[in-house]
Parts: sequence; structure tokens; C-alpha cells
Amino acid sequence: MSTTPTADALHAKLQALEPQHIELINESMAHAGYFEGKESHFKLTIVSEAFEGKRLVGRHQLIYGLVTPLLTSQDGQVHALAIHAYTPTEWQGQSPDSPLCAGQNK
Repeated sequence: MSTTPTADALHAKLQALEPQHIELINESMAHAGYFEGKESHFKLTIVSEAFEGKRLVGRHQLIYGLVTPLLTSQDGQVHALAIHAYTPTEWQGQSPDSPLCAGQNK
């Protein structure tokens, strides 16, 4: 897990879902306009029983309901949050790779 102020705050909020697995990666360095310490792009992989019986949009709504204050505050610098949300039975041990940033692939 990334250990930065924003990542730590996101991770703390997501504990409300009682995740069995959680991985939060700061992928900012792979995106255009990156500078040291920037926290603008994250990839979240989370496994929780809270997602049972919920479609993808419902899972994302649960997550955004918890973390939106961190994304929209005056200090909110997060531009993108890639979410991979699984139930324990769906979890296969890995999530897909993130796409390459168009700004970096000229």
C-alpha cells in the first residue's frame, strides 16, 4: 500500500467496508504532469463481503460514498481512482493492470 497522507486517509475510510483484502497504489508517477510527492491517480483493489449481491455501480457507490469528501475537498488533488471491487468468491488474487496514460505515450 502507498503510504502518503492521501493514501492513508483513503485507506482509513475504506476500513468501513471491512475488507478482507485491500491494495491502494499511488500511480501518479505514471501520468502526465507528475511531480515528486503528487497524489493524483490511485488504483484500488478491494475485496469485501459488503459487495455481495451488488452490481459494479453499487460497489462503486459504496466506495465513493466513503471517499468522496477526500476527493472533492479544497485539498483534494485526486484526479482518478481506478476501482476493482470484488466479493470474496470473485477474488482471484490479482486485479487488471492499469492502462497507460495517454499523456505519457506521445
